[in-house]
Amino acid sequence: MWGRIRPELVIRGDPVSMKPKRNRTIHIEWCKGCGICVAFCPKGVLELDESEKAVIVRPEDCIDCGLCELRCPDMAIESEALNAA
Repeated sequence: MWGRIRPELVIRGDPVSMKPKRNRTIHIEWCKGCGICVAFCPKGVLELDESEKAVIVRPEDCIDCGLCELRCPDMAIESEALNAA
């Protein structure tokens, strides 16, 4: 039947934020400070510090899109799944 929404089929919440969280690690010694990860982060989670290295400044805003890890030319950003409790 068109025009009726079946409540049991509605996705509640943001599907991206419902994904299992991952732990991101930035290997500072590998980071050359190009800022590509900062530019691609859709939530502004990353910034360059005073030594021009990428740092995670707002981890609670991370949506686990993986763009930082994917775009880093130095492979300085690594992610691992957190254990589900």
